[in-house]
Amino acid sequence: MWIILCLVTTMWFSTTQAAGNLTHNCENILQECHQPNSSWTRCFEERSKSCRIRGRSFSNFKRQMVNCSQMAESKPTPDHHVHIPASALQKSRENESVVEVILVTAVISSKHFKLVPHRTQGRGMQIRPNQPTRVEGAVMGDSVVVVKAGSRSVRNLSQLVTLTFKHNYMVENGTCAFWHEVDEMNGMGYWCPDGCNTSMNEMEFVCRCNHLSFFAVLVNPVSTVDESHSKNLSYITYVGSALSVLLTVFSLIIYTHLQRRRPEKAIGVHMHLTGALFCLHLSFLLSSFWVWLLDGNVEGRVCWMLGFFLHWSLLASLTWMALEGFHLYLLLVRVFNIYVRKYLLKLSLVGWGVPTIIVAVCGILSVYGIYIPPKLGDAKNYNSTVQMCWIKNDSIAVSYITTAGFSCLVILCNSFMLSVVVFKMWVLRGGCRGSKNSSAWNKMSKENASRLWKDCATVVGLSCVLGLPWGLAVTTYISLFGIYLFTILNSLQGVFMFLWSVALTCKSKSDNNSSVKDPSSQKMMTTSFNN
Repeated sequence: MWIILCLVTTMWFSTTQAAGNLTHNCENILQECHQPNSSWTRCFEERSKSCRIRGRSFSNFKRQMVNCSQMAESKPTPDHHVHIPASALQKSRENESVVEVILVTAVISSKHFKLVPHRTQGRGMQIRPNQPTRVEGAVMGDSVVVVKAGSRSVRNLSQLVTLTFKHNYMVENGTCAFWHEVDEMNGMGYWCPDGCNTSMNEMEFVCRCNHLSFFAVLVNPVSTVDESHSKNLSYITYVGSALSVLLTVFSLIIYTHLQRRRPEKAIGVHMHLTGALFCLHLSFLLSSFWVWLLDGNVEGRVCWMLGFFLHWSLLASLTWMALEGFHLYLLLVRVFNIYVRKYLLKLSLVGWGVPTIIVAVCGILSVYGIYIPPKLGDAKNYNSTVQMCWIKNDSIAVSYITTAGFSCLVILCNSFMLSVVVFKMWVLRGGCRGSKNSSAWNKMSKENASRLWKDCATVVGLSCVLGLPWGLAVTTYISLFGIYLFTILNSLQGVFMFLWSVALTCKSKSDNNSSVKDPSSQKMMTTSFNN
């Protein structure tokens, strides 16, 4: 009897297990469908119709029966919303007698999608001349929305399917695309924008497509930074800011010494700019260290004050860079009648007063707190970015207006002033050549190389003083090299100001030891410092 009982029990267990295998768990579909020599996307579409949901273990998956005569809506996650017109549901049913169809919507990770290399046609690849358009980029939020209805393929809809992707990232552009599979043997394919229209605002992307498929939004394709590069950029920023803090102190000592020897307005302007840069890099290090110390979980009065101080320091630095350009304008354009009573005092009221007023208003609006930079690339990169006390994410419009807009205005004005400097150098260089038959011409020809280096050094130095490296922010949307270049140059602003102060000291000593002056760059350096 016990043998029969064991056989019956074994048969019952096997039957139960087989029946259980017929109904798959929804959360295991992705792993089960990734089989060799098969299309995992088709497997996912088929099994998602009958899989079993265990409670809320698969919260990004939603399946429902919908009426074909009415539009349907689904919200698989709070950040993703799908609107399907009735015509699409009617087209997905097997025959006209069907009243209801199964609608499946889900949000899955983009890591399951393997991209076909460019211009690759291997075994099993069915790449034809008239293939759909391919688009490159990083999948926003690492999220792909699956929309499947009924049992038939839905294409060429007159009434479009609408998908909404909410986001809180600083993205410049984005493109709605669907997954086009070209290799059924291993599920490889690429993202295609055909049949989809894209619109966006500050909070969301809206995709309107004429078919049902796997959808995603590809954003900022040139701004993708993986985890290793993100760490490297963080180290460069910290080390560069620490060096800037140290060397701006030495720069202030040098400027103070020079100011005692020969009181000049230009040296006073440089001193104020150096002080603002010292506050900027110091406040950045303090705000980043404070968030790291609290593990980014606690916001308090200290973080509010550090965000306030960092914002004020940045605005002060930009303002004094603009005043450097204004001072050059008076020296090079308004050469005569440039005496202004209490000149440095009035500049100081602008250079320190304007930032104070702006941050005071922002402080009243309570915009300061912990800031989490936007995610660039895959999900694992999100926690590797630098968090700091700054303007909070929900007040990012304030940052755009008070920093991005202001810095663009300063860069444009100072770029014009630098072009004036270069033009003046060119005029002075041409004016001192004289006749080619003169004996001075041969001597001057031998010195052309050294004078060219002096001119280049003057232009580069003035570029740093005027804050033009901030304009390299546009290169961060072009290549990874642009991101590194922008980070290095702007984290080392204090170092460049130190080199500028050393160059000024050397020039002062050479002026005292020699009565012969370079008629081009020497005159330019003299007018830029000695008035």
